[in-house]
Amino acid sequence: MQTVQDIAKAIVAREGGYVNDPDDPGGATKHGVTLATLKRLGRDLNGDGRVSEADVQALTEAVAAEIFVDHYFTRPGLEALPEALQPSIFDMYVNAGANAVKLLQRLLNDLGHALKVDGLMGPATATAAAAAAAPDPLLLADAYGIARRNYYYRLADQRPASRKYARRKDGGKGGWIVRAEEFISPRFHLTDAEHRERTKAWG
Repeated sequence: MQTVQDIAKAIVAREGGYVNDPDDPGGATKHGVTLATLKRLGRDLNGDGRVSEADVQALTEAVAAEIFVDHYFTRPGLEALPEALQPSIFDMYVNAGANAVKLLQRLLNDLGHALKVDGLMGPATATAAAAAAAPDPLLLADAYGIARRNYYYRLADQRPASRKYARRKDGGKGGWIVRAEEFISPRFHLTDAEHRERTKAWG
């Protein structure tokens, strides 16, 4: 079983280096850590007395991984989840914040639980997740991954500027979809034809 540190290192590797894409609401980003995150945490990495894009550029992989474990796994309480769910939810928390937990809560409600969809990993959510995972933890992880993939498609439906993250220029699966499917069993991956059908309305 992967450790939290292993998962964090994989997220860093997946996120890549410094980018400042005007279509990305997160702004300047390196290894998946945004300027907004560094400002919120007060991480003046270059010691010039302010947190700016220069600090994003100075961010190392090790510091990024440490930020992920502390602020996107430990503090939100993701360790209370069944182990099979932790990698995908942790990865999505880095990518989408508390929406990762809200997605889980909606999924658990669809399975018959009655949770408040607030994005907080409280005891009720942890208990419901454990109960839902008991019959087949990997199947629940797949269900979450599919819900996550659908979340990205819906986001791109609603925000045309984000479609390039869900669909490549050649029409194939974009980074968001590929990323979601890394946490879904291959039998539940969309075929290329299914992906193209899902996105054809985008023009």
